[in-house]
Order: sequence, then structure tokens, then C-alpha cells
Amino acid sequence: MNYEQTYVTLDIGTSSVRIVIGEISSGSMNIIGVSEVASEGLKKGAIVDIDDTVQSIRRAVEKAEQMIGMEIKSVIVGITGNHIQLQSCHGVVAVSSSDREIGDEDVTRVIDAAQVMSIPPDREIIDVIPRQFVVDGLEEITDPRGMIGVRLEMEGTIITGSKTIVHNLLRCVEKAGLQTADVVLQPLAAGSIALSKDERGLGVALVDIGGGATTISLFENGFLQSVKQIPIGGSHITNDISIGLRTSTDEAEKVKVEFGNALVEDASDEELFEVSEIGSDQRQEFSQWQLANIIEARVAEIGTLIRQELSRMGWKSLPGGCVLTGGTANIPGVLEVLKDELDENVRISVPDYIGAREPQFTNGVGLISFAYRNAKIQGKPLDAGLDQERREAPAEKEMQPAGGRTKPKEKSGDSPGLKQKMSKMFKSFLE
Repeated sequence: MNYEQTYVTLDIGTSSVRIVIGEISSGSMNIIGVSEVASEGLKKGAIVDIDDTVQSIRRAVEKAEQMIGMEIKSVIVGITGNHIQLQSCHGVVAVSSSDREIGDEDVTRVIDAAQVMSIPPDREIIDVIPRQFVVDGLEEITDPRGMIGVRLEMEGTIITGSKTIVHNLLRCVEKAGLQTADVVLQPLAAGSIALSKDERGLGVALVDIGGGATTISLFENGFLQSVKQIPIGGSHITNDISIGLRTSTDEAEKVKVEFGNALVEDASDEELFEVSEIGSDQRQEFSQWQLANIIEARVAEIGTLIRQELSRMGWKSLPGGCVLTGGTANIPGVLEVLKDELDENVRISVPDYIGAREPQFTNGVGLISFAYRNAKIQGKPLDAGLDQERREAPAEKEMQPAGGRTKPKEKSGDSPGLKQKMSKMFKSFLE
């Protein structure tokens, strides 16, 4: 394993916290570990309880560490939401080297120059994404390093977010005992692996149906144009099932995963299941057809809201159609219902990597791919995610109380007690 090019991503959602560990070797990526745990402390995609969110992150990290037998030290964090704003930027610098060859320093300087603009005090720059570099008037350059020139320009998109939301997210990561290697906009990351070059060029909507929210990202001319979030998602389907069947949300979620179908005409009236009635010990029997009537209504509503949001964004028709990601896209029949509601070409994107071939891992896998490529273009370092120096077996580690991170025992030779004893011994010898 190449530890220097092994990265870990953290996708904090309303219903689940997911970690993906990937190794990049010879330009290709291999997924070596994934973990997914139930999320607490978030509502509609926003953090409402820091302590609960920290505990969810720790559980996901510990599950991933047990899978790979190593300690995770830093993560690439995904971020999204209606607080995100995109703004065009432009930077110009003179090439600094005497031989006029453009290097990493020049690229860093031109990206820094593009960030010199007035930003409200309640907002923070998350990232700058280059659209193209221009060397002495020559446009559409993706990587200018190694070229000869006098004047270097960069046209790109500056991504800003709410300072409060960004800092709360990073605070949760820090309290979970992790370092932040990079912060990446999730729609950009997911689009890098879920969408083809032609789709991004023609115009396409990437729709991420998560637990508490649905994120709509519009791509055109090869770049992300806008991001909007609808505060409705898979957890609303679960709540509908809970109310309709008069059962707990935990049982409703299990029923949705095992027997759920969003298309009534495909559901079976003979496939039966039992759930316990809330507030009593009795169990009730329902059919998949009854369950599908509940699910289809909510999925159709999500489709209507997506269509209305696309219309507000100025799109009546999308040449590239819509591409679905997110855990809710796993429910059978969702694709067919959304095709009818959106009246567009709709497909589900699944990452083509062993161990992560489910739509809910699109964000996590995309974060590795995008962050690695973006760091390479900008010439900035990207910290590896695993700790090479700590490879003890689980039996050799001691746990911190209250669900803390695992921590290796200190070597006896470095303990304060031994140092004090040695100091006293030398003092008595000299006296």
C-alpha cells in the first residue's frame, strides 16, 4: 500500500455518516475500505447538535479503522447546502522565474490573486476552482506548469459558504480527533465521477436524494453553474411509512429497505410483512402494495419539487437529462417515477469501484478523485489519510472513555515517572 497516496473522505449526511478510503496508484483509484453508520445531530442537512455529530463521526471512523487495521488521521470533508454561493473570479500575475518557465509558485500566486475581492464578513472562501489558465493570451490551458510565458492569468469559480456552518462542520471533525486535509464541495466531487464530459458540456442536473435533503446541481459548458437544496429526502419517506403503518421510525426504515417499492403497479399484493404497532405489543400485517402507495406519493412530490426548482433556475429542458445519486435512489421504482414527473432522461449513477458500488457512495468516492486532481492542478499538498507509524493490533491499543478514539499506549521508556526516577538517581550519585 502506498500510504502517501491513500486518502480518506468524510461524508456527513442527515441519515448516515460515510467514510471511504481510497488509494491512488499510477493514475487509477482503488477503494480499500468503506464504512457507514446512522447519523445523529443533523436535520435537513444542517448540524443541530455538535456532540451527537461528533459521536456519529467517531463511530464511522472506528468502523473503518477496524476494517483496514490502521488509524485514520486526516479526512477530506464534503460540504453542501443552500448557504453555498458560486462567483466568477479572475487573477493575473507576471511569471517570476528568470527563464520564464511557469512553476508551482506562479500557479499559487495567480490563484491567490483571484481571491482578492470583497467578501461579506459572515462568509468564508471554501475553494477556488480554475476553469482555464491563459498564458500570454493563449486560452483553454488546464495546467500551465512547464510552459514558457510572461503573463499568467486564471479564470475560475470562487466557492464561498456561511462561516458559521463551515466552522461548525470543521469543529465536529476536530473534536472527533481528526485533521482536515481539504474541504470540497460535494456536487463538484460527485459530478467528477457521476457525469460524462458530454453531459457536463450539454447541460445536466445532478440530483442527490439524501436522507434529509435533495441537492440539485446544474452543470453546463463543462462547469458547475448553480447548486440548490430542497429540504426533503429519504427520511420523509420513512416518516410517512411510520405514520401510515403506525409503527416506529426504526421499523419503518427497515421495511422501506427490505420491501420498499416506489412504483405501485410493480408492487406485489401477495408479499406480506409484519410490523409492531406503536404503543402496543400487537403486530400488524401489511402488503408491499400498501407500502408502495405511501412511497410513490412522496417520491412523486420530490419529483415535482425538483421540476419546480429547475424551472426557477431557468431550465425547462435539459439536453443531458438528470442523473440520480444518494441512498434513496436505491429504492426500486424511484427511477421510473422520477422519469414520469420530470419528463426527462433520468439514470442512476453508481461508482464503478469494488466495495462502493452503491449510489450513496458517489460523494465519498468523488471527493477522493476531485480533491486529488484539484490539489495537483493548484500545486498544493494533500495530506494522506492514514497514520503509517501506528500499526498496532487492536489488542495493543487502549480505548479512551466515552467513545473516544483509539490511542496506542506510550512506551515505558518515555513515561514521566521513569524520567523522574532517573533524574533523582543522577542527583544522588553526584551528591
